[in-house]
Amino acid sequence: MAGTKRGFTLIELMIVVAIIAILAAILIPNFIHARAESLAAACEGNEKQIATAMEEYAVDNGGQYPPAGPVTVASFGGAGNAYLSAAPIDPADGLGYILVEPGNGACLPSEAYKILDHNNHDTSTLTGLYGYSAGITGIRYCQASGIHASLN
Repeated sequence: MAGTKRGFTLIELMIVVAIIAILAAILIPNFIHARAESLAAACEGNEKQIATAMEEYAVDNGGQYPPAGPVTVASFGGAGNAYLSAAPIDPADGLGYILVEPGNGACLPSEAYKILDHNNHDTSTLTGLYGYSAGITGIRYCQASGIHASLN
């Protein structure tokens, strides 16, 4: 038997390839969904960070919040301010956040502000948020009521 060749048969190789393809078909959608969930969680964290900076700013400025519009370091007093060292961006789309005064839409009319993203999140990652309904892709932070799922 010195002349026998050793190796895998075509059938064995096809079975291994089929198993790898089945595992990929199961795992890739799970990885994509986990990434989308992490982007939504990062957005929530960014909005809470901005809200904390706003409240600190208001305490030091006689109850006045920074001006409405895009959230920038300049709106908190410029570079070197004690409130917001860098303006966070929404990880879902790379755009900045927007401050709306007074809070309306998703927020109660009595709330002083809300913080908006640009409605680019996977709707399946927002199902646990207050105000969620099918098709909603935005995350909002309202001054008194916190995080909401909303388009406005």
